[in-house]
Amino acid sequence: MFSLFFAGLQQDLKLLLFAPMLSALFRLVFIEVYGTEKSPFGHGRKWRECFRFGFWWGMDWHAYVFLVSMVLVSVPGAFLPAYDAIGDTVRLVGVLLYALALYTAFVGRMIFYYHFHDIYNPTLFLGGHADKRNFLDIFFHQNHGALVLLSYVPFVLVAAACVHGLLALPSLAYPEALTAAPAAVRYAANAAIFVLAVLFFYFLRYGGTLDHRKKPEWDEMPVVVKEDVFFAKAAWDDFVRLEFLCKLPPKELLTHTDEQSLPVMETVAPRAAWQASGNPLAAFVREAKGAKLAPPSHIFYILGESYYQAPLDAPFAMLHSMDRGKAFMNDPHTFSLPTCLSGGLISQPSLVSLLTGFYDANLEFNETDAFWRPWRDDALAVSLPQQLKKLGYRSVFWYGGSLNWGSLVQFLPAIGFDGMMDGIACSPDAPRTWLGVYDDVFLSDAARRIPQMDDGRPVLHFLYTTSVHGPFTIPVKDYGYDPETVMPDVPEAFRRDHAWQQKLGCYWYADKAIMDFVAAMKAQYPDALFIVTGDHAMLNLPYHIGLVPRKEATLRECHSTSFGIHHRDLSRDWFAGNTIGGHMNILPTLMELIAPAGHKYVSLAKPLTEPIDHVVTPQHWLTREQFGRYSDRIAQENSVTETLPPIEQDTVRFADERDGWAELSGWIGRHPECVCKV
Repeated sequence: MFSLFFAGLQQDLKLLLFAPMLSALFRLVFIEVYGTEKSPFGHGRKWRECFRFGFWWGMDWHAYVFLVSMVLVSVPGAFLPAYDAIGDTVRLVGVLLYALALYTAFVGRMIFYYHFHDIYNPTLFLGGHADKRNFLDIFFHQNHGALVLLSYVPFVLVAAACVHGLLALPSLAYPEALTAAPAAVRYAANAAIFVLAVLFFYFLRYGGTLDHRKKPEWDEMPVVVKEDVFFAKAAWDDFVRLEFLCKLPPKELLTHTDEQSLPVMETVAPRAAWQASGNPLAAFVREAKGAKLAPPSHIFYILGESYYQAPLDAPFAMLHSMDRGKAFMNDPHTFSLPTCLSGGLISQPSLVSLLTGFYDANLEFNETDAFWRPWRDDALAVSLPQQLKKLGYRSVFWYGGSLNWGSLVQFLPAIGFDGMMDGIACSPDAPRTWLGVYDDVFLSDAARRIPQMDDGRPVLHFLYTTSVHGPFTIPVKDYGYDPETVMPDVPEAFRRDHAWQQKLGCYWYADKAIMDFVAAMKAQYPDALFIVTGDHAMLNLPYHIGLVPRKEATLRECHSTSFGIHHRDLSRDWFAGNTIGGHMNILPTLMELIAPAGHKYVSLAKPLTEPIDHVVTPQHWLTREQFGRYSDRIAQENSVTETLPPIEQDTVRFADERDGWAELSGWIGRHPECVCKV
């Protein structure tokens, strides 16, 4: 019995090597695919510390391979020789299942990083209500899903061979001295071996120490690794990261009590400003200073999917992917911002924040039935359509996809839209991706229908496009995109790179579709006001071809969306010299442009007609000089630059304000009635 346990324990120890080796290999692949430093030469200490720290951090999970094998195989095998005889087979199957789980998490990380330029983050939890068909479309057409699935076969075969090889390594024989020793000595020795094995498990799980307080954690990461944002992300094992995220429920704000929220909200909504009404939104009532424009008959608010700022920047002019948009932004009657923050990192929270006037903060208000109940018509509600209704505007929402997405069919009427049209309204045979009808078809159909909907009243048309989205399957060449003509000055090999040309071609195509729509509506309604922005950024720039002397994006390029507001009588002199802003600044800006003096409206943010010295969202903070990201506690110079500005570590500004905005969103989630009457 003792000899069987001793032999089995050694098999468990051998298996212990496999998962950390596999994770180290995954870490190396991640670095080689997405990192800019492909070799440790010249950066040896950073590489060593990344792999060393990642090894011990990963042991928080990998140590259980040893424990589970010992408890489920070696211990019962010591009493059941027949079970011990098949013990290695049981171990092999168990470790292969764990390896498959690790591989699946790693594949997910690689795909997630491809799309979001980040390892797993709270955005992961927002996929519950997403279009699963679109996920599949992206997986198979953009991320080579069939090859990924086929890769499981060689992975299992190689992993099985490695595990079998480890188990075949020679083991030590049970000590003869113990075999001949009295029973009491044997029991004591084997009990000691078992206790030491348990202690060894804790030694591994605690990262090479028996002191739980010294376990590897994010805060304990070596500075040489942490100061390089990419290597800091590489040090995370996927299971450790997923566990970390699961301990951060995305809707934790909804569990707070009002007593907990009050002191946190004080920074943004001082109690003295709203205590009498009991509604914190009363702290944000403003009065318009007087219209600068005659109220336009039509307002066209265009939210372009992933229509972001970086392709408009001078360093990437050679790509010519958004030249029409650049001309729009540079028009003397357009005011644009070189750096603009969206309300969310992905589409739904960004759209919801923009429409409601308060940050969604990943609470998915659009999926909450409390926000599907129509608001009273006589209420001064805070949403964009309701506030424009006070100025006499009807509002119509147009979406290139299906209004079932994000429960928009329930949410939009509740926040005040008078009409809704989606891509289904286009011809049944209209070309479409899983996400929606091609932009030119969708916008052309809208341009045809809009005059038919005119009834003499002013109207807001909010149009949300879909085409700049993976898997980028639109046949852009059929719509006139020719890399040889569009970007003649980039390397020839890049012009022939099909995958890259599909991405950039979709930007060119969407830009053309949006600007064709703008031109058509300007001709139809010369007094129209246009707002053009993107829901969020999507990093799709070919740094590898030498457009700039770096291979990494800046924070600004990763997260700044586009923004421009245009009217034939608009003057840039009205906008206080602002160079920064965010989606929350758009509604008050619109009010200050068209509302009469004394008109009351509700806005969390100042209008762009007043000086803006900083912008804060639940994800980022922004000044004219710096761009910061809360999740990583980093900051970088805010500028259009060819070189890569240094990253400032452990830098957080406006944290109290950020917490205040998030807490206010939590309050609204618990008290949806407060958006009805302010």
